Amino acid sequence: MAEIALIGIGTGNPDHLTRAAEAAINDAEVILLPRKGPDKADLADLRRLILSRVLTNPAARVVEFDLPRRETRSDYLGAVRDWHDAVAAAWTRAMGNAARVALLVWGDPSLYDSSLRIAGRLSPAARVRVVPGITAVQALTAAHAIPLNRLGGPVTITTARQVRDHGLPAGSTVVMLDDGSALAGIEGDLDIWWGAYLGMPGEILMQGPLDRMRAPILAARAQARARHGWIMDVYLLRPRLRTGPDRGGAHNHS
Repeated sequence: MAEIALIGIGTGNPDHLTRAAEAAINDAEVILLPRKGPDKADLADLRRLILSRVLTNPAARVVEFDLPRRETRSDYLGAVRDWHDAVAAAWTRAMGNAARVALLVWGDPSLYDSSLRIAGRLSPAARVRVVPGITAVQALTAAHAIPLNRLGGPVTITTARQVRDHGLPAGSTVVMLDDGSALAGIEGDLDIWWGAYLGMPGEILMQGPLDRMRAPILAARAQARARHGWIMDVYLLRPRLRTGPDRGGAHNHS
């Protein structure tokens, strides 16, 4: 039975790889490198950059393949399941007969990522090993130099779809996978810490009261996506404190 290692690579900064990740990359016979089309060529280029920095095993083969696109249809879960089947078939073809395979995964395979579910659909089945890395949540709080939670307070990590459908939970909330539509509709006396391309040369950070920062963040997001063809961003929301060390003022830099 083949083994596939799902290796967390954070937000794409080679410096964010763990030593365990480097070892797993160099232990692989085949390293899968998915391509998402010309509009997202930077994503494949970042994986190539990482490999150029850490891959020292001359016997390892990098196999590039085109990633199937997910259909947009009303049956969201059905479309996702069909897409996972198609991606698993693409992985299987790219893996060939290799016994040890590696795949570099943005963020962490265990946090709002489909890699583990796709790996479970491989046929023939493969053993799955996860090598965790820096998550987008860690990169966000580190970039802003803030704790994830308030003292003794809860933290919810959720998706934009859940926020749109069910509203914002209490306490500190990290929102992932937002195309901007959830942020545009969130109301309340809240502070926001937002970041895009975290840990990369083009990193963008903005923070402050949501009512004041919403429009600048959405504008910066749209401009960055148009410039790069893709964007990876995440944000943290908290009920606003009138005083205290984690109230935060509005600032941004890139």
